[in-house]
Amino acid sequence: MNYELRKPGTSIERPLSPHLQTYRWTLTMAMSIFHRATGVALYFGTLLMVWWLIAVASGPGNYATLQAFLGTWFGKLVVFGYTWALMHHLMSGIRHLVWDLGYGFGPKEREWLTAAALIGGIVATLLLWAAAYAVGGGR
Repeated sequence: MNYELRKPGTSIERPLSPHLQTYRWTLTMAMSIFHRATGVALYFGTLLMVWWLIAVASGPGNYATLQAFLGTWFGKLVVFGYTWALMHHLMSGIRHLVWDLGYGFGPKEREWLTAAALIGGIVATLLLWAAAYAVGGGR
């Protein structure tokens, strides 16, 4: 290790760390934050899935209670949000895989991949819900 001897009370000039006020916001930056946020949301969605599995295993009464909650507008909103978080995280994961393969680092390619991940997550969520309503008869 290279230790520098200096007199007490003197300071070393260090470069300032860049922060959010230094950079111009881009879609890629915002999507990076969304990717992390959806990862956290997936933890809570997984708890919802565990609740569903426990309710199924516990019998018709507990399952009916859970279904009553999931049938409300708030329950549907929670499940829709979980679905979007899952699809968004999947699409962003594919975007990261493309980057890991060494492609899409140019400014235009990077922004295109980011927009495609955002739009793809939204479209996949809507298609999944449309298919579920078509198969389930709107339940």
